Amino acid sequence: MSRIILALRLGCAAALFASILLASSPSQARSERVRFGKYEPGTIVVKTNERHLYYVLEDGFALRYPVGVGKAGKAWQGDSYIAGKYIKPGWRPPEEIKHDKPSIPDLIPGGSPENPMGAAAMTIAGGEYAIHGTNNPKTIGGFVSYGCIRMYNEDIMDLYDRVSTGTKVVVVR
Repeated sequence: MSRIILALRLGCAAALFASILLASSPSQARSERVRFGKYEPGTIVVKTNERHLYYVLEDGFALRYPVGVGKAGKAWQGDSYIAGKYIKPGWRPPEEIKHDKPSIPDLIPGGSPENPMGAAAMTIAGGEYAIHGTNNPKTIGGFVSYGCIRMYNEDIMDLYDRVSTGTKVVVVR
């Protein structure tokens, strides 16, 4: 009987320890280190047809992240830079989105489960676009947005920590 009790106690302790380890493990970014040339280190390059964002490193490599990009007729290309960085930003839908979806509130507070910006956003100068997290991870890898670059929340936080305002952004098809 005492062996059974000891086995149960050890089993419960192991289960408790495993759950503590799993609960305290940080989420991991989904980036891959890949060969990547042509762009200066520190540049963010988005290849919309691939649905990948690359953060160029100094050694001829880049970190590649899966992203959601602009749907048909909403995708864009060009050069810009990161104009601002925000953790759990509130979101005001642009006029085009309000026109298409009039029931969307004028402001969705940061941290709200309905907020499509997710954990963080980095605004892109020259328009209403951003590189941001998501409240709908199933959309990553698709042509899904009105032109913004959508990332898993773990990935936007990883990228957010790597870049500063002024970082060059290049979007190509």
